[in-house]
Amino acid sequence: MPDTHPRTVQPYPGEGLGLPASGPGAQASVARRAGAVAIDWALCWAIAGFTRLYTDALGDTATLTYFLWIGLGLICGWLFARTPGMMALGMGVARVDRPGERVGLWRAAVRIALTAFVLPAAMVDGGGRGMHDRATGTTVIYS
Repeated sequence: MPDTHPRTVQPYPGEGLGLPASGPGAQASVARRAGAVAIDWALCWAIAGFTRLYTDALGDTATLTYFLWIGLGLICGWLFARTPGMMALGMGVARVDRPGERVGLWRAAVRIALTAFVLPAAMVDGGGRGMHDRATGTTVIYS
């Protein structure tokens, strides 16, 4: 049953969603999710820096890094339910309303748009779930 009380601190993250306390399927920690974002950002920064060696038509390195990160989050979230950073750290995005079903394009698009433009991923509820995940009916779990 989905968590209906976002301000209630739960015994462990994901408990209100019916997720296990640890192991595969457990909600990933905020620190691990931040590590995944750092890996994704570094990857996009390296690609942007390499691209800038050959052209500046796509903007400066910072702008290109940001747009690559958005594209990476959208495409990988949609097709694989995980970004390279999440995969490296053993995590993925899961739907909480229908476990086991694909995240899908619209959830991936809304999730990355909220993260990129509105709600920083570090904004979490009492259960440790990101606000962008609450809005899209998803959570990040250990795989």
